[in-house]
Amino acid sequence: MKRYTLNQILEATGGVLSRPVPDQEIELELERDSRRMPRKSGLFIALRGEHHDAHQFVPAAIENGAVAAIVARDWAEQHPEIEIPLILVDEPGAALQRWATWQRARLKARVVGITGSVGKTSAKESIAAVLSQRFKVFRSPGNFNNEVGLPLSILDCPEDAEIIVLEMGGAYAFGEITMLAEIARPSVGVVTNIYPVHLERMGSLENIAKTKTELVEAIPADGFVVLNHDDPRVRAMAASSRARVITYGVEGQADVYAHDVQSQGIKGLSFWVNIEGEDRYLTVPFVGGPGVLIAIVALAVGHGFGMDLAEMMAGLQDHNTQVRLLLVEGPNNSQIIDDTYNASTPSVLAALNLLKELPGKRRIAVLGEMRELGAHAEEGHRIIGGRAGEVVDVLVTFGELTDITIATAVETAKRSGRQLTVYRFDPSQREELIQLLLDDLADGDMVLIKGARGLEMERIVAALRTSITGGGAS
Repeated sequence: MKRYTLNQILEATGGVLSRPVPDQEIELELERDSRRMPRKSGLFIALRGEHHDAHQFVPAAIENGAVAAIVARDWAEQHPEIEIPLILVDEPGAALQRWATWQRARLKARVVGITGSVGKTSAKESIAAVLSQRFKVFRSPGNFNNEVGLPLSILDCPEDAEIIVLEMGGAYAFGEITMLAEIARPSVGVVTNIYPVHLERMGSLENIAKTKTELVEAIPADGFVVLNHDDPRVRAMAASSRARVITYGVEGQADVYAHDVQSQGIKGLSFWVNIEGEDRYLTVPFVGGPGVLIAIVALAVGHGFGMDLAEMMAGLQDHNTQVRLLLVEGPNNSQIIDDTYNASTPSVLAALNLLKELPGKRRIAVLGEMRELGAHAEEGHRIIGGRAGEVVDVLVTFGELTDITIATAVETAKRSGRQLTVYRFDPSQREELIQLLLDDLADGDMVLIKGARGLEMERIVAALRTSITGGGAS
């Protein structure tokens, strides 16, 4: 990551040193995970979260190479044995945010903020790919989109970046996106959709929409907002914008819209795109129905920045732009649709629809339970089961909430005269699930793997991929 001097960190955080150090600048690297602490010149930030307190990892961070740490004053008073310089603050998380705010003021780049229930990371990647055809673009790594990840992203941004593309979560509390926007100061806001994701925390779709609207309200009058016209809750956010509004979607009323969409299977999608009256034919290497919106939202943002269609289209030709629904090689010449990051009802349906489109001797779905759906949990799992019963030959479920999925899938398959094989595993049975797949997957099988973030479904994909090179399950 980017390097800062100790004096800069003290100035930015408002912290004080636990003891004097030689009067010289010390360059430090950012790190908040003691398990990944670099062996030299690393700074450890002892963050306190809802379920953890990273102060307990300070000794391990020192052992792994940390040369300084940002810690709470009350903790430091109880640990005088710590020998490395400590930057003392009231609350390390707030200090990190002050630091990012300080650094954001030094950057000349414009910020594109992206929020929504699903599709933020995919939109971030496609938007960055398009904008990079003309600008020097920095984008947040992975899904660094919360009160920790967004500040770290800003702190990692190069000084010469012209545009910063950031995800903004805001699914847990009112005011969260407002706080992130105060740090990042976006001049462009993008809202992808509103779905019943994190519903256990927010209570209703209307509340989720209110949190996402905070980004729209934060965009200044000289910026612009990009909204998904196909989602009525997102479309309604235009009324809250002081800035220019650009809409996108697959409905003809949007400013930027796709029509006559055709799947090319594993090769991607082709469609016509209309940008304020200009029609162009476009082929992108994105698989599945969501690939259309991944492309269209990027075109809408590029259009807002004044880019021409030809250069924007060039930015969408990179296969690496798609971070969901990735096709990778599986054991015994099978193919895996890796969609493991997280799961909501719409995203699982989209993945099952793709599974149906792609060629395969058998269509196999490994579906983990969906979480944080609140009152929609039973209905969501029932909807997924109904579609699975129409699509798959083998259904493998992972998690305690999948009984409804299985029952509905079996009923649907029976009603349509389809043969369906079902396996159910609890979260403690990951190794057994992996072994089943290693034993059962055959030449020509197409297998979808998807589930809630907490289930770490990517470990299943990793184990299957490792088996190809002679390793074992993990």
